[in-house]
Amino acid sequence: MKGPLFYSKILLFGEYGIIKDSKGLSIPYNFFKGALKTSDNPDQVARKSNGELRKLASHLRALEKEEGYSFDHASLDADLDAGMYFDSSIPQGYGIGSSGALVAAIYDKYATDKITVLENLTREKLLHLKTIFGKMESFFHGKSSGLDPLNSYLSLPILINSQNHIESTSLPSQNQNGKGAVFLLDSGITGETAPMVQIFMENMKQEGFRNVVKNQFVKYTDACVDHFLSGDIKALFGDVKRLSDVVLHHFKPMIPAGFHQLWKQGIESNDYYLKLCGSGGGGYILGFTEDLDKAKKALEGHQLEVVYTF
Repeated sequence: MKGPLFYSKILLFGEYGIIKDSKGLSIPYNFFKGALKTSDNPDQVARKSNGELRKLASHLRALEKEEGYSFDHASLDADLDAGMYFDSSIPQGYGIGSSGALVAAIYDKYATDKITVLENLTREKLLHLKTIFGKMESFFHGKSSGLDPLNSYLSLPILINSQNHIESTSLPSQNQNGKGAVFLLDSGITGETAPMVQIFMENMKQEGFRNVVKNQFVKYTDACVDHFLSGDIKALFGDVKRLSDVVLHHFKPMIPAGFHQLWKQGIESNDYYLKLCGSGGGGYILGFTEDLDKAKKALEGHQLEVVYTF
């Protein structure tokens, strides 16, 4: 057995801000993917995945009692007994939706009253999907917005206008010959979502930090989403720079220590700007540059994965 593929995602804008009702923009990233498989001769990785899936199956049973969501547990249990696992190239703890792709795959195969991608996806249906995905993914993170699985399930860019207003959207066409790019930078360490969100929530108890989030972080995030979707690259880079600066000064614990200087260097040189990819703390860092060659030179020794070209 081999199920359909589900892709990783990149939250271009909105990390932390969407908790406070900023806009957000999430896009599928087809470079990494995963699918449910069964194997007669599972290796250690497959066996570990099977064990995790069994724990997730228990979580889904509890959800069914609490929330009334329904899954085909008989089929799920039978497939788990047959050695089913999630075969994935999506790195875990990297902020690009490894658990989201898994949740999307499980929902797709075992939800008994599922909303399909082929339906007319009204705002109500999208919100319903986001809610159920959030409850499913909470097994991994303690709390989840449900956006990662939603993105993986639909394989469409998603615009978050506010917590209760999301829609699928289209992106401006990429310029294949353009010099500008969005790229991923590998921090070389894995990050964990829950501790980072905990730090953010603690900081939110301080009025000064709350003001920074509201008057700068959310403001620049919203502007970046608008500029990106309208294709206003000049304005986009101005606000990405401001956003990068706010993160450097107020979200330092979320930036791996070895990257503080590189972060600062980008802002000062204008060769590139870095921002968090997901919750931070490790995994990938997102980069924006108007000149990819310049950025590569400035970040020599680091592996850059291009996500989008301007």
